[in-house]
Amino acid sequence: MDDSKPGIYAWVVVMALAIVGCLNYLDRTTITTMRVSIEGAIPMTDAQFGLLTSVFLWVYGILSPFAGFLADKFRRSRVIIISLFLWSVVTWLTAFSTSFEELLITRILMGISEACYIPAALALIVDYHTRTTRSLATGINLAGVMVGSSLGFLGGMVAESHRWNTIFVYLGIFGVIYSIILLFILKDPYSNNKHKISKEDSQTEINFFKTIKDLFKQKAYIQLLISWGLCGAVSWLVVGWLPTYFQVHFNLSQGIAGLYATGYLYPSALVGLLIGGYWADRWSKVNKAARILVPIVGLCIGVPCVLVAGYTFILPLAVILFMVYSLSKVFFDTNMMPILCIVVDPRYRATGYGILNLVACIIGGIGLYAGGALRDLNVSLGRVFQAAALLMILSILLLILVKKQLIKMKD
Repeated sequence: MDDSKPGIYAWVVVMALAIVGCLNYLDRTTITTMRVSIEGAIPMTDAQFGLLTSVFLWVYGILSPFAGFLADKFRRSRVIIISLFLWSVVTWLTAFSTSFEELLITRILMGISEACYIPAALALIVDYHTRTTRSLATGINLAGVMVGSSLGFLGGMVAESHRWNTIFVYLGIFGVIYSIILLFILKDPYSNNKHKISKEDSQTEINFFKTIKDLFKQKAYIQLLISWGLCGAVSWLVVGWLPTYFQVHFNLSQGIAGLYATGYLYPSALVGLLIGGYWADRWSKVNKAARILVPIVGLCIGVPCVLVAGYTFILPLAVILFMVYSLSKVFFDTNMMPILCIVVDPRYRATGYGILNLVACIIGGIGLYAGGALRDLNVSLGRVFQAAALLMILSILLLILVKKQLIKMKD
């Protein structure tokens, strides 16, 4: 077990990738904040506008396992740089779309190119960071992603003062320039995954189907996958329906409800990523199950928060409870890749995370749809959040099962 502290360059990698992560989510979410401006320039129905986001999610999710495999088979740094360059070019091209069909094509291309980033980035980070800093390093990278998500409102602001496509031009150019800079900065460690293959496997070429087969041979990975999927369903339920809940349950305007649902939760989640990462790293020095225990504790905190917040008629209390949920729930996010480092073969880390991405996208979409279906049946959102709390409890139970097996494994 390697407990050595990482050098300065290991943290340079984290900060450099945090910027890429910010761009990754800013480029994909910007379009959702400028519906009126886009529909004014390119006539389309609301269903077509919704399809622009849906098709991205479908393509992104389906390709994630394959994208992760690329990062396991080739140099992770090159996969990241090429991915950034390609989606930045696509972002720039988006600005020149003049029809719905052209916009749809750019969203498909963006889903393809962006799918390669997260699995490769997290795998590269854990290549550089050992037991002492692995969770915090992952948390910092995901904090960059969170910042990118929260800055999505810039698209709407720029579209109102200029044209809808203005921000895509600047984001695309910045991404291309940054990808060129990373060519001189970002590199794989000398002890990359290709040098970690055991002697008995050294003659065996890594292939996609063997990787999938080996991953699903492990009971702990399957349990982790289901647990992650259940948490993904809860996250999408809360994110997708919380603005509506605040608006209906507390009789708020659309703007104020949106502020309460996003303006307070994103900062809480960002803080939670750093707390969950730092805590897991510190605790893991004396308890090798710490990286699984921290998410369990976080979800145990989140369950009563979601339950009570779904029924209270005290607005400040509801906001605070959802903020606590947002903070503690991401303990799982910041520790997922470090947990994978314990569960799966080092050669399969990126692929394993890519499959997690696929499941999160599929189940997340189901969660969003289920919330709407229950609303159509006149089921209150309080009941919906009650169901979300139940899913979190099931996720906790699965993590406890994983923990029993992790105790026997080495980091």
